Amino acid sequence: MMMIPSRKNFFDEVFNEPMFSKKEAKIMKTDIKEKDGNYIFTIDVPGVEKENINIELENGYLTVSATMNEDIDDEEKNGKYIYKERYSGECSRSFYVGDDVTEEDVKASFKNGILTVIVPEKEEKEEKTKKRIQID
Repeated sequence: MMMIPSRKNFFDEVFNEPMFSKKEAKIMKTDIKEKDGNYIFTIDVPGVEKENINIELENGYLTVSATMNEDIDDEEKNGKYIYKERYSGECSRSFYVGDDVTEEDVKASFKNGILTVIVPEKEEKEEKTKKRIQID
């Protein structure tokens, strides 16, 4: 059992965070599925080279960041942009995966603009409960 009390509610909250603007919601679209005791994160990072993707694990949070560099055209030679949707810069997503997950547990692969990250589902440690002593 994962340390997340309610998986559905937790992941719903992650994707509905008010911190994400509409533009950011289009970047690094992520699907998370549970299979064979693992969480499988499928993250779209089109146009990003593998060398420009960074995955870190700190305090139970898995953070995936990507740097997207678009070649900047000389406007005098190639004209002035009227409208531009391509993103240039850095973006990241963070997911709580549990305090017991280590870097060695996490596996990642990258192919055709899709990053796949596999995180094992760790069992929740049993919390010690306080026992009340009856007063006579």
